[in-house]
Amino acid sequence: MSKQNILITVDNIVFSIVDQQLQVLLIKRLIEPFKDMRALPGWFVLENENLEKAAHRELEEETSVKNIYLEQLYTFSEVNRDPRGRVISCAYMALVARENIIINPGSDAAETQFFAVNKLPKLAFDHKKVIEYALQRLKWKMEYTNIAQYILPRKFTLSELQKVYETILNQAIDVRNFRKKIEKLWLVKETGEKEIGVQYRPAKLYEFSTRKLEIVDVL
Repeated sequence: MSKQNILITVDNIVFSIVDQQLQVLLIKRLIEPFKDMRALPGWFVLENENLEKAAHRELEEETSVKNIYLEQLYTFSEVNRDPRGRVISCAYMALVARENIIINPGSDAAETQFFAVNKLPKLAFDHKKVIEYALQRLKWKMEYTNIAQYILPRKFTLSELQKVYETILNQAIDVRNFRKKIEKLWLVKETGEKEIGVQYRPAKLYEFSTRKLEIVDVL
């Protein structure tokens, strides 16, 4: 029986809407390989934890967020993806409203910050490929689920909801058609509140009808 020397890591792709752009959280690496380059937050899986626990641990260390949407994305296992040796990475996609994040760089990072997905710096490892894969998954799920709720504040206007769809899908959406579809689906419900502290006529605030991920033909 052949002896294997394979290491397992988790990498987290954390998406959020920042400055009206879809952005992803990146660290600046403190150590080799790829010292001082940008990379996804991640680390080796510890002996006493499974993959999901490792992904949550890394997220808490980097962002101080515990209650976050997280789903397993894909396993990247190309033979030469890591110069340290044979390393397989299980990637997780996370979504979070920007106001819920307190950035806290981990021990392997000099700093942590968001970057627009269409203006990424040069990345370590195969992380550009990982982000592109995650972005495509996110776009697909925006069309057939209520996943948008995890990147929005708990309460929002219909304009803010539409803007999230337009930002992530990178396309304009007709206002009337969008609102008719949302109302028909019972995707959201009124909170009975309105915006405060605005200089224009305050809009109604809404929240999602359920906090569970569901299949919904949104677009």
